[in-house]
This record gives sequence, structure tokens and C-alpha cells, in this order.
Amino acid sequence: MTWGAAAGAGRPDPARRFQDDLVGLDPDDPEARAFAEHLDRMERVRPMYTVEGELSGVRDFAESANRVGGATRWAAWLLVVLVLAGTGYVIFGVLETVLGTWLS
Repeated sequence: MTWGAAAGAGRPDPARRFQDDLVGLDPDDPEARAFAEHLDRMERVRPMYTVEGELSGVRDFAESANRVGGATRWAAWLLVVLVLAGTGYVIFGVLETVLGTWLS
């Protein structure tokens, strides 16, 4: 297998972009592939302040939370629950205000 092999369906192989950085590493080594994927995530350019950019950020957060374990994974889970609870509280408040004003 070479560094240029496809990593997944429709996604370019991150190792291809970093062939110079990966010289001397075994292309079949899972740690070398993980390092290439890490380099790809660090240097990826995303559109900021767009829906696509925000969704990409959420996807990156979810993927990184799934890769880690222990206390960090629970902290990510707690963060997501708090964000969802806060969002639900705000939506409930807005609906209460709108319906209270409309029905009065």
C-alpha cells in the first residue's frame, strides 16, 4: 500500500498531502495514518461564519469527542447537554413571550 491510496469514500487521502512529512514511516502503520489525519485536520481551511463552516466545526467536535475516552468524553457529553438545555430554555422563553403576547 502506498501513501497515495484512498482513505475513504469520496475523501482524499490526507497522507498524500503530507508525503514529505511522512518520509520513512510505514504507510500501513495505524499511528502514521492517524498522524497524517491529524495534520489534515490541523491544516484544513474551512469557510468561517457560514452554515457549512459551523456544521463542519460541529462534526469535528463530535469526531474528536468519539476518539477520546474517560473524563474528556464525559466533559464533551456534559457540554453538549448544557448547550441543548440552554437552547431549549431560550426557545421556551421565546415561545412563551410570543404566545402570551399573541393570545392577550
